[in-house]
Amino acid sequence: MKQTTRNKSNTRQTQAPTSNNGRSKSPSRSNGNKDQQSLLEKFFIDQLKDIYYAEQQLLKAIPKLAEASTTEELEDAFNDHLKQTEKQIKRLEKVFQIIGKKAEGKKCEAMDGLVKESETIIKETKKGSMTRDAALIIAAQKVEHYEIATYGGLVQLALTMGLHRAADILDKTLLEEEDTDALLTEIAENYINIEAEEEGNYSWQKEAEGELETSATPASFSM
Repeated sequence: MKQTTRNKSNTRQTQAPTSNNGRSKSPSRSNGNKDQQSLLEKFFIDQLKDIYYAEQQLLKAIPKLAEASTTEELEDAFNDHLKQTEKQIKRLEKVFQIIGKKAEGKKCEAMDGLVKESETIIKETKKGSMTRDAALIIAAQKVEHYEIATYGGLVQLALTMGLHRAADILDKTLLEEEDTDALLTEIAENYINIEAEEEGNYSWQKEAEGELETSATPASFSM
Protein backbone atom coordinates (compact mmCIF):
# COMPACT_ATOMS: atom_id res chain seq x y z
CA MET A 1 0.00 0.00 0.00
CA LYS A 2 1.33 3.38 -0.91
CA GLN A 3 2.39 5.53 1.98
CA THR A 4 1.41 9.19 2.08
CA THR A 5 3.49 12.04 3.42
CA ARG A 6 2.25 13.33 6.75
CA ASN A 7 1.25 17.00 6.97
CA LYS A 8 4.02 18.52 9.06
CA SER A 9 1.60 20.97 10.65
CA ASN A 10 -0.13 18.04 12.34
CA THR A 11 2.71 17.39 14.77
CA ARG A 12 2.19 14.74 17.38
CA GLN A 13 1.71 15.78 20.96
CA THR A 14 4.25 14.33 23.31
CA GLN A 15 2.64 13.31 26.57
CA ALA A 16 4.03 11.75 29.68
CA PRO A 17 3.20 8.08 30.28
CA THR A 18 0.27 7.62 32.62
CA SER A 19 -0.38 4.97 35.24
CA ASN A 20 -3.48 2.79 35.34
CA ASN A 21 -5.41 5.41 37.30
CA GLY A 22 -4.75 8.05 34.61
CA ARG A 23 -2.34 10.17 36.65
CA SER A 24 0.97 11.20 35.10
CA LYS A 25 3.92 9.24 36.32
CA SER A 26 6.69 11.28 37.87
CA PRO A 27 10.26 10.13 38.33
CA SER A 28 10.71 8.61 41.78
CA ARG A 29 13.68 7.31 43.67
CA SER A 30 13.71 5.24 46.82
CA ASN A 31 15.94 6.46 49.61
CA GLY A 32 18.11 3.40 49.22
CA ASN A 33 18.93 4.25 45.59
CA LYS A 34 19.46 8.00 45.88
CA ASP A 35 23.25 7.69 45.49
CA GLN A 36 23.07 5.10 42.72
CA GLN A 37 23.34 6.23 39.08
CA SER A 38 20.14 5.72 37.14
CA LEU A 39 20.50 2.77 34.79
CA LEU A 40 17.81 4.26 32.55
CA GLU A 41 19.66 7.57 32.35
CA LYS A 42 22.87 5.75 31.48
CA PHE A 43 21.10 3.86 28.67
CA PHE A 44 19.45 7.06 27.41
CA ILE A 45 22.79 8.86 27.18
CA ASP A 46 24.34 5.84 25.50
CA GLN A 47 21.63 5.89 22.82
CA LEU A 48 22.05 9.63 22.34
CA LYS A 49 25.74 9.09 21.67
CA ASP A 50 24.87 6.26 19.28
CA ILE A 51 22.52 8.35 17.13
CA TYR A 52 24.84 11.38 17.33
CA TYR A 53 27.60 9.27 15.79
CA ALA A 54 25.15 7.85 13.25
CA GLU A 55 24.05 11.29 12.08
CA GLN A 56 27.68 12.36 11.70
CA GLN A 57 28.31 9.37 9.47
CA LEU A 58 25.27 10.23 7.37
CA LEU A 59 26.68 13.68 6.71
CA LYS A 60 29.50 11.92 4.87
CA ALA A 61 27.35 9.27 3.18
CA ILE A 62 24.39 11.25 1.84
CA PRO A 63 26.40 13.31 -0.70
CA LYS A 64 27.66 10.03 -2.20
CA LEU A 65 24.09 8.76 -2.53
CA ALA A 66 23.00 12.01 -4.17
CA GLU A 67 25.90 11.93 -6.63
CA ALA A 68 25.19 8.31 -7.56
CA SER A 69 21.47 8.94 -8.17
CA THR A 70 20.11 8.64 -11.70
CA THR A 71 17.10 10.93 -11.36
CA GLU A 72 17.11 14.57 -10.28
CA GLU A 73 14.13 13.93 -8.01
CA LEU A 74 16.01 11.38 -5.91
CA GLU A 75 19.14 13.51 -5.91
CA ASP A 76 17.11 16.49 -4.63
CA ALA A 77 15.52 14.31 -1.95
CA PHE A 78 18.96 13.26 -0.71
CA ASN A 79 20.28 16.83 -0.75
CA ASP A 80 17.24 18.08 1.15
CA HIS A 81 17.73 15.38 3.76
CA LEU A 82 21.38 16.36 4.06
CA LYS A 83 20.27 19.82 5.20
CA GLN A 84 17.82 18.21 7.61
CA THR A 85 20.57 16.03 9.03
CA GLU A 86 22.66 19.09 9.82
CA LYS A 87 19.73 20.53 11.80
CA GLN A 88 19.11 17.20 13.50
CA ILE A 89 22.69 17.11 14.76
CA LYS A 90 22.22 20.58 16.28
CA ARG A 91 19.03 19.35 17.97
CA LEU A 92 20.91 16.44 19.51
CA GLU A 93 23.49 18.89 20.82
CA LYS A 94 20.66 20.83 22.48
CA VAL A 95 19.46 17.63 24.15
CA PHE A 96 22.98 16.94 25.45
CA GLN A 97 23.02 20.50 26.79
CA ILE A 98 19.66 20.02 28.53
CA ILE A 99 20.93 16.99 30.45
CA GLY A 100 24.26 18.65 31.18
CA LYS A 101 26.40 16.28 29.15
CA LYS A 102 29.04 16.82 26.50
CA ALA A 103 27.87 16.11 22.96
CA GLU A 104 29.92 13.18 21.75
CA GLY A 105 29.39 10.13 19.62
CA LYS A 106 29.77 6.45 20.27
CA LYS A 107 30.57 4.07 17.42
CA CYS A 108 27.35 2.71 15.96
CA GLU A 109 27.92 -0.67 14.34
CA ALA A 110 24.42 -0.65 12.84
CA MET A 111 24.88 2.64 10.98
CA ASP A 112 28.38 1.71 9.85
CA GLY A 113 26.92 -1.46 8.36
CA LEU A 114 24.08 0.40 6.61
CA VAL A 115 26.47 2.96 5.13
CA LYS A 116 28.76 0.18 3.91
CA GLU A 117 25.78 -1.55 2.31
CA SER A 118 24.86 1.62 0.42
CA GLU A 119 28.41 1.90 -0.89
CA THR A 120 28.25 -1.71 -2.07
CA ILE A 121 24.97 -1.00 -3.87
CA ILE A 122 26.58 1.86 -5.76
CA LYS A 123 29.40 -0.43 -6.87
CA GLU A 124 27.12 -3.29 -7.90
CA THR A 125 24.44 -1.35 -9.81
CA LYS A 126 24.74 0.14 -13.27
CA LYS A 127 25.43 3.86 -13.41
CA GLY A 128 22.55 5.81 -14.94
CA SER A 129 20.03 3.00 -14.48
CA MET A 130 16.69 3.26 -12.73
CA THR A 131 17.54 0.02 -10.97
CA ARG A 132 20.30 1.89 -9.15
CA ASP A 133 17.78 4.47 -7.93
CA ALA A 134 15.41 1.73 -6.80
CA ALA A 135 18.28 0.12 -4.88
CA LEU A 136 19.43 3.42 -3.37
CA ILE A 137 15.92 4.11 -2.10
CA ILE A 138 15.84 0.76 -0.33
CA ALA A 139 19.25 1.43 1.20
CA ALA A 140 18.14 4.88 2.35
CA GLN A 141 14.90 3.55 3.82
CA LYS A 142 16.82 1.00 5.87
CA VAL A 143 18.65 3.96 7.38
CA GLU A 144 15.39 5.84 7.94
CA HIS A 145 13.81 2.87 9.70
CA TYR A 146 16.80 2.60 12.03
CA GLU A 147 16.54 6.30 12.84
CA ILE A 148 12.77 6.13 13.33
CA ALA A 149 13.18 3.28 15.80
CA THR A 150 15.94 5.10 17.66
CA TYR A 151 14.27 8.51 17.87
CA GLY A 152 10.92 6.95 18.72
CA GLY A 153 12.50 5.12 21.62
CA LEU A 154 14.40 8.19 22.79
CA VAL A 155 11.22 10.29 22.81
CA GLN A 156 9.46 7.80 25.06
CA LEU A 157 12.46 7.45 27.39
CA ALA A 158 12.72 11.24 27.68
CA LEU A 159 9.03 11.44 28.62
CA THR A 160 9.44 8.66 31.15
CA MET A 161 12.28 10.55 32.84
CA GLY A 162 10.42 13.86 32.82
CA LEU A 163 12.61 15.43 30.14
CA HIS A 164 9.70 17.01 28.26
CA ARG A 165 11.71 19.68 26.46
CA ALA A 166 14.17 17.06 25.23
CA ALA A 167 11.24 14.87 24.12
CA ASP A 168 9.79 17.71 22.04
CA ILE A 169 13.14 18.32 20.35
CA LEU A 170 13.66 14.65 19.56
CA ASP A 171 10.08 14.33 18.32
CA LYS A 172 10.69 17.02 15.68
CA THR A 173 13.44 14.87 14.21
CA LEU A 174 11.27 11.76 14.43
CA LEU A 175 8.59 13.48 12.34
CA GLU A 176 11.17 14.46 9.72
CA GLU A 177 12.50 10.91 9.48
CA GLU A 178 8.99 9.53 9.01
CA ASP A 179 8.25 12.10 6.30
CA THR A 180 11.50 11.30 4.51
CA ASP A 181 10.67 7.59 4.56
CA ALA A 182 7.21 8.29 3.11
CA LEU A 183 8.69 10.56 0.42
CA LEU A 184 11.15 7.88 -0.68
CA THR A 185 8.31 5.38 -0.97
CA GLU A 186 6.32 7.85 -3.05
CA ILE A 187 9.24 8.49 -5.42
CA ALA A 188 9.85 4.76 -5.86
CA GLU A 189 6.23 3.82 -6.48
CA ASN A 190 5.39 6.74 -8.77
CA TYR A 191 7.80 5.80 -11.54
CA ILE A 192 11.30 4.63 -10.55
CA ASN A 193 10.30 1.03 -9.81
CA ILE A 194 8.12 0.95 -12.92
CA GLU A 195 10.92 2.13 -15.20
CA ALA A 196 13.45 -0.14 -13.51
CA GLU A 197 11.16 -3.06 -14.35
CA GLU A 198 11.74 -2.36 -18.05
CA GLU A 199 15.54 -2.67 -17.84
CA GLY A 200 15.91 -6.18 -19.22
CA ASN A 201 14.10 -9.50 -19.02
CA TYR A 202 13.75 -11.73 -15.99
CA SER A 203 15.59 -15.04 -15.94
CA TRP A 204 12.41 -16.91 -15.03
CA GLN A 205 10.65 -15.43 -18.06
CA LYS A 206 13.31 -16.87 -20.36
CA GLU A 207 12.94 -20.28 -18.73
CA ALA A 208 9.17 -20.13 -19.18
CA GLU A 209 9.54 -19.19 -22.83
CA GLY A 210 11.95 -22.09 -23.35
CA GLU A 211 9.49 -24.51 -21.82
CA LEU A 212 6.74 -23.24 -24.11
CA GLU A 213 8.92 -23.71 -27.20
CA THR A 214 9.81 -27.23 -26.15
CA SER A 215 6.20 -28.17 -25.58
CA ALA A 216 5.22 -26.70 -28.98
CA THR A 217 7.78 -28.83 -30.94
CA PRO A 218 6.08 -31.89 -32.53
CA ALA A 219 7.37 -35.18 -31.17
CA SER A 220 9.24 -37.38 -33.68
CA PHE A 221 8.50 -41.07 -33.92
CA SER A 222 10.93 -43.67 -35.25
CA MET A 223 9.57 -46.31 -37.62
